[in-house]
Amino acid sequence: MAQEKRDYYEVLGVSRDAGEDEIKRAYKKLARKYHPDMNPGDKEAEEKFKEVNEANEVLSDPEKKARYDQFGFAGVDPSYGAGGAGGGYGAGFDFGDLGDIFGSFFGGGFGGARTRNGPQRGESIRASVAISFTEAAFGCEKEITLERSEQCTTCKGNGCAPGTTPEVCPECRGTGTVSRAQRTPFGVMQSQTICPKCGGTGKIIHQPCPDCRGSGAVRKRKTIKVTIPAGIDDGQTISLRGQGHSGRNGGGSGDLLITVMVRPHDIFRREGTAVFCEAPITFAQAVLGAELEIPTIDGKVKYTIPEGTQTGTVFRLKGKGIPVLNGRGRGDQYVTVTVETPKGLNKEQKEALRKFSETLGENNYEKQKSFFKKFRK
Repeated sequence: MAQEKRDYYEVLGVSRDAGEDEIKRAYKKLARKYHPDMNPGDKEAEEKFKEVNEANEVLSDPEKKARYDQFGFAGVDPSYGAGGAGGGYGAGFDFGDLGDIFGSFFGGGFGGARTRNGPQRGESIRASVAISFTEAAFGCEKEITLERSEQCTTCKGNGCAPGTTPEVCPECRGTGTVSRAQRTPFGVMQSQTICPKCGGTGKIIHQPCPDCRGSGAVRKRKTIKVTIPAGIDDGQTISLRGQGHSGRNGGGSGDLLITVMVRPHDIFRREGTAVFCEAPITFAQAVLGAELEIPTIDGKVKYTIPEGTQTGTVFRLKGKGIPVLNGRGRGDQYVTVTVETPKGLNKEQKEALRKFSETLGENNYEKQKSFFKKFRK
């Protein structure tokens, strides 16, 4: 990988001993901050967003994170070792396999080395998409552009130049592993390790494919249409099977994991399938009652409040909340009424209000009467 890359922990702003939840929170915060939808036309933010996604793709995957912690960028570079000595597909085993070799000697089990000549499923890709509050409620379609590893069409994934075939590794005879004897205080012990000549592939490529340089895979930019289901919430993840990196040796492709980020709404707030909002009303409306137009995610609806409505009163609009994700029915909307005190009254308005106030007695203000009665006690 390029040397100018920043340390993945530095990119996410977390320490090297950060746990899974801390990494997830840091990624979510930065992905929202630099997402292209939040910063239209900002190239610097776009690059930051790519950098954050790349760091998260490694640090959120326990296996990749372990390789990165031990070997740095070389441990997670999918093209590392391609077309190297011997020209093999992944020749000169990668750093992920190096851990298996150490493990086979130091308590990693004898005769259990992992080979690379069998089908291997591709790695998953993590991405994110920003949508509006309404799009989350009713669902939508979005397009996501990403770079992924796909099988090379020139060599059909075998890593060889057209017209050539790989040679069976003479060291391991195509098994991908070699047995070694080691003398210990307990006697001679046999251990099975990755073949160092072919890197565990069981084959040697003398003429690598010119397009993939012997790796059997190429990086391609792909735009994928994603259906966001109605009722999805902020932070939830959609999984698209088989849309991740391509597999090796006939293995299936990984998945595409898309984290949804829901932009806040100016009026509504959500908790599960319930929607909350505040509706300011005038003093006269609170006293006399009124028919109000209440905003909902479906549009405005009429609702009649009774006379004498107090500030802080909550009304429920049944079935006006968020649809149940992958289910039936909808939640409710809860409207909190707040009485707005008028400002900037002129002389005549103030005088009229004083005369109105003089006509009222204690019984018109039950809460105030009860408060002072308790206070006198």
